[in-house]
Amino acid sequence: MSENSQKRSEEFLAISSQFKLGALTTESSHPITAALSQTARQNIPAALDQLFDVDTDVVNKYREFTESSRARVIADTLLHTLKNGGKLFFTGCGSTGRLSIQLVSIWRDFWQRQRARGLKCSPTTEELEERAFSVMAGGDFALIKAVEGFEDFTQFGKKQIGDLGVSAKDVVFAITEGGETSFVIGTAWKGVEVGAKVYFVYNNPDDILREHVQRSREIIEDSRIEKINLTTGPMAITGSTRMQATTIQLCVILTILEMVLRDLMKELEPGGPCALESNTVPAEFVRKLMAMHARLKSPNLLAQLANLVALEEGVYRSSHKNNYFADRFGIDVLTDTTERSPTYCTPPFRKFDDSTATESWAFLFLPYSETPNAWERIIRRKPKCVEWSEKEIREMLPEDKAPRTIEIVKKIGYNELMRFKIGLDGLKYRAVGPGDSAVGIVSEEEKSSLLSPDGFHRLQLEAAKKAGARIGLIFFGRDEALKEIADFVAQWNPDCVSVLVPVPKTDFLLEGVTRVTVKTFLNTLSTCTMVRLGRVMGNYMIWVVPSNLKLIDRSIRYIQKLTGLEYEKANHLLFEVIEYVEPRMKADQAYPPVVGVSVMRARHNLDNLEAEKRLVSEL
Repeated sequence: MSENSQKRSEEFLAISSQFKLGALTTESSHPITAALSQTARQNIPAALDQLFDVDTDVVNKYREFTESSRARVIADTLLHTLKNGGKLFFTGCGSTGRLSIQLVSIWRDFWQRQRARGLKCSPTTEELEERAFSVMAGGDFALIKAVEGFEDFTQFGKKQIGDLGVSAKDVVFAITEGGETSFVIGTAWKGVEVGAKVYFVYNNPDDILREHVQRSREIIEDSRIEKINLTTGPMAITGSTRMQATTIQLCVILTILEMVLRDLMKELEPGGPCALESNTVPAEFVRKLMAMHARLKSPNLLAQLANLVALEEGVYRSSHKNNYFADRFGIDVLTDTTERSPTYCTPPFRKFDDSTATESWAFLFLPYSETPNAWERIIRRKPKCVEWSEKEIREMLPEDKAPRTIEIVKKIGYNELMRFKIGLDGLKYRAVGPGDSAVGIVSEEEKSSLLSPDGFHRLQLEAAKKAGARIGLIFFGRDEALKEIADFVAQWNPDCVSVLVPVPKTDFLLEGVTRVTVKTFLNTLSTCTMVRLGRVMGNYMIWVVPSNLKLIDRSIRYIQKLTGLEYEKANHLLFEVIEYVEPRMKADQAYPPVVGVSVMRARHNLDNLEAEKRLVSEL
């Protein structure tokens, strides 16, 4: 063990009591998917059905929440805040950070649409659009790639939300799946400090958090903070809170925002097209959510989705690439695609001019000629990245910790984000060919983009097909639209692997059930594909990337489970392997899973290189 890895190992052990999270419900194995990897090898539709089965937990928890009448009370608080000139802040990191950005993009999109139809009101649509803010650990750069270590510092959360001017007039939703994330807790404490109304949104039982995590106990027991506990149970993939935990959070917060907007619109435009009754929202959302879930589990849709899983699996297994093309659901697709990297150790998005990084397995393109416009379309505003000075960083961290963060901050600014070319200007850097694939993600609202010969989706899929790539289509719409698209695809390109996803008809201003459908579907697609590729054992994500303290603990626990080592020895082994793969990790090159290499070393008494070779041979 090198001096460096020894030091890092001991540093973690010194604080590990704060991050030993194995007792949390979100870190437990779900009984429905306990044998998921075995099922997926034998029967893809059956594996998909298991994954959708776990989403029943979301439906049940959402029904419980709506029956409590809390949505009405919280919506009234937000309405009062907005009428008095206050702002709404949504904070998170990792999955909840991307959720916070998505929530604000949906809010902004609503007001942009009202402005486009000519609504004149006071306050103006521009003013109302600017009343919602997202605070993600690492800033908007973290939408596309996890920012190492940012979620581990309470002071970073305080500074990021403080820089946006949170005040006593505002409301803060501090969103953390586990209920223990230091960054998010920091945003909550900053809200309390300035006198804002703070909601703490989380997914683990209070008694477990109180017993095992001091920082969580302090938040839960503080009467100035209102708690919204949305525990659904274990995740479909153990610890993968990007799935059910953030899905229930999306359901609940979109319900509250829908009620707020309906009440606002009644006052801003009495009798207008958006002046709908707000109190009916929770019950209607429950009914539509149940209908959506039942349709996702239909044999016909499972068969269609299984074909798409097989397509993507074949592309990635043969070391080829996949391009997604989306517009309306760009933020949804980006979120799911990005989150595959830390969860399953897939190559992250590659910058257009980085010739040393490994090619990304999947990428996203939007129908905008220039990348800056594409980014603004995704989040409905210009991206805001962390641009802290060296002085600001040193004021927050001990002297020995500051240099690493200073170097990280240099790499997560706006100009760096623009190097991920998701506009049409990026296509030339990622042309597809034989062995590759291209998949269009289309909403009913933008179906002309597929049906029209010069539509964005039509042109891109036809170009990919002409280049020798396989093509796929994911279409979300009501039954009439699904039939129209099915007839079109049969005539246009019968070889297109299409999945026609039914979405219940609603009058929701924010399309809440549709957004939940898209999220649930994409989570299941990417998860099953990764399971088929060997990234999961049973329902444990053994390719997890230990990019923060919580994930280091999770990796150690997985090594323990798979080798029988004690926690301290598993920790030493993990840090040795991290040091071995780190040069490739930092260069965005392909590297083996640290958990997998550690397990091979322990089981067969191998060195790092031999363990890596053996792991690769067994995949």
